[in-house]
Amino acid sequence: MKLSHIITTLSITVLMSTTNAQQNNPMNWNNKKCAIVLTYDDALNVHLDNVIPALDSARFKGTFYVPGNAETLYSRLNEWRDAANNGHELGNHTVFHPCAGKSKGREWVSEDYDLDNYTLKQIVDEIKVANTLLKAIDGKTERTFAYTCGDMQIGDASFVDSIRNTFVGARGVTSQILTPENIDLFNISTFAMGDNSAEELINIVKQAETQNGLVVFLFHGVGGEHAINTALEAHNELLHYLKNKEDDIWVAPLIEIVNFIGK
Repeated sequence: MKLSHIITTLSITVLMSTTNAQQNNPMNWNNKKCAIVLTYDDALNVHLDNVIPALDSARFKGTFYVPGNAETLYSRLNEWRDAANNGHELGNHTVFHPCAGKSKGREWVSEDYDLDNYTLKQIVDEIKVANTLLKAIDGKTERTFAYTCGDMQIGDASFVDSIRNTFVGARGVTSQILTPENIDLFNISTFAMGDNSAEELINIVKQAETQNGLVVFLFHGVGGEHAINTALEAHNELLHYLKNKEDDIWVAPLIEIVNFIGK
């Protein structure tokens, strides 16, 4: 066999071995098998009363998407600042939480905060104001965003490209287990939870373990206060499972996951 053929054969063998090793090595999430992000929308009292104490007890950090007009942001501002200082992420969720109303048949959306009435400049300006507000609370300049109601456009015009330089990533609303190779950092999939049992929540995590993927959970109420509510007991059983599997599962705020992927 010619030397050139030997070299080519060796190169192919090394490449195949490397590829197989990568495929058979599940420890690709900060040296863990999979990654879980726990996100909470709308800055509710139950997040401060129920969720953050439970996360702190398990030594986990969550991501809280805080609208600028949230009542708790005014009445319990110091508690949100303490949460941020303790490692929880405060994410941008606009100022007034506008959603597309008329175009999507959402009768509950007020006329004042109907995205169908916004211009592209209005939503971008509102998002930037929300960033300024959050920076005044936690001092951070790097942040993630969560699309309100999953809406990513004004009429037929997407505003995603207009915010790419403002954030490191943004959470969407489609449900999918992700790998580092198939993540759109400005439309990160999430599993929106409501009246789900602990078994249902944990089964999603088990799928992530099997697939060596990323799961982002989206919660609203946890133990009440919101029409979309997850029982506190189910939420805490999920945390208990994650704690027992922390050698295999990386639990982190979304901004840490995004920065890890972007390395």
